[in-house]
Amino acid sequence: MSTLTGPKVSSSALLGAAFLMATSAIGPGFIIQTTVFTQKLGTSFGFVILCSIVLDIVVQLNIWRVVSVSGLRAQDLANQFLPGAGYVLSALILLGGLAFNIGNIAGAALGIQVLTGLDLWIGAIISVLIALFIFWYKEAGKAMDIFTKILGLLMIALTAYIVYKSNPPAMLALKHSFLPEMIDTTAIIILVGGTVGGYISFAGVHRLIDAGIKGKENIKEVSRAGLKGIVVTTIMRILLFMAALGIVVQGATLDPANPAASVFQVAAGQIGYKIFGVVLWAAAITSVVGSAYTSVSFLKSFNSFFEKNQSGIIMGFIVFSAIIFLAIGKPVNILVIVGAVNAFILPLALGIILLASTSMKFMNGYRHPRWLQISGWMVVLILSIMCFQTVMNDLVGLWK
Repeated sequence: MSTLTGPKVSSSALLGAAFLMATSAIGPGFIIQTTVFTQKLGTSFGFVILCSIVLDIVVQLNIWRVVSVSGLRAQDLANQFLPGAGYVLSALILLGGLAFNIGNIAGAALGIQVLTGLDLWIGAIISVLIALFIFWYKEAGKAMDIFTKILGLLMIALTAYIVYKSNPPAMLALKHSFLPEMIDTTAIIILVGGTVGGYISFAGVHRLIDAGIKGKENIKEVSRAGLKGIVVTTIMRILLFMAALGIVVQGATLDPANPAASVFQVAAGQIGYKIFGVVLWAAAITSVVGSAYTSVSFLKSFNSFFEKNQSGIIMGFIVFSAIIFLAIGKPVNILVIVGAVNAFILPLALGIILLASTSMKFMNGYRHPRWLQISGWMVVLILSIMCFQTVMNDLVGLWK
């Protein structure tokens, strides 16, 4: 695919990639997790958000810069650097993407249930049909860009209104973001996993490669696009945190079956409840699109069949995810768990990318900044330790 030319086309594609990454991260799990941990940690959850922002920046800048400069999709870069590594990475991304998409379908179904009162299975089917329509369209890439931009901005605007109605203690939250009263490493793992774990780290940069924006001559624009995606994600996370915090400090009891819905409903009554339905559905449906598109992009290089039948395979991936959700149920549990699943994939994926960044063969004369390499390996180490601690704690809990 030829490199895009013209500032307007490039700007549109870059912004589309940023929103694809952001809306892939701002899924239903993102909303549920934020509410659950705000209820648990209170104002100290701000510290978890601050940690996740720092980790997100390091992860995204490393992955977006290295992958885009190489001009290769992540699995191709991994395979050429270390034969077989790309296949392992693809398998893990597909597994994590499937887990995420099951949660995304669950969130979409919940959103429609809130709006209409329809059963979850009906909401799931309606949402799947809308997602399939995006990929039935001939210019699926452009449709996906427009779709994610509009719904991303809609989510931010509606959630900002709920923050206004909930009147949170913003200054206290700011203080405890830097001086927390408690620290929860599990919350950090789940948040990072839900924001840049698994397929999410590669959503935007794979979109840019498909659009022909790659090579070291585009490194500044690619970095800006990655940071824009993080900014959008951060704004939404803070708004959700503030909205939930305002309700939690009032002593309101949240419904464990749908805690985020309780936040919106207590803040703005029945209107707030319906706004929650719109926000949840928008978050879920954009993540369904992003998850399916990115997960399948990890198959395209291995056989021409996947390249030629990309749209059909993406649609099959969406339908399969919906079938599993309908068989399992328990949407809120699914939405919290998938963040942790993807956090385990992140250290391995980032480690492979960092190793590849040291090879001039793939970097085309580009030297990856030392500060990004060092901070990247620090993130790999920190997340690996946190993941190990989480597993050990869970095993101890099961043993008891």
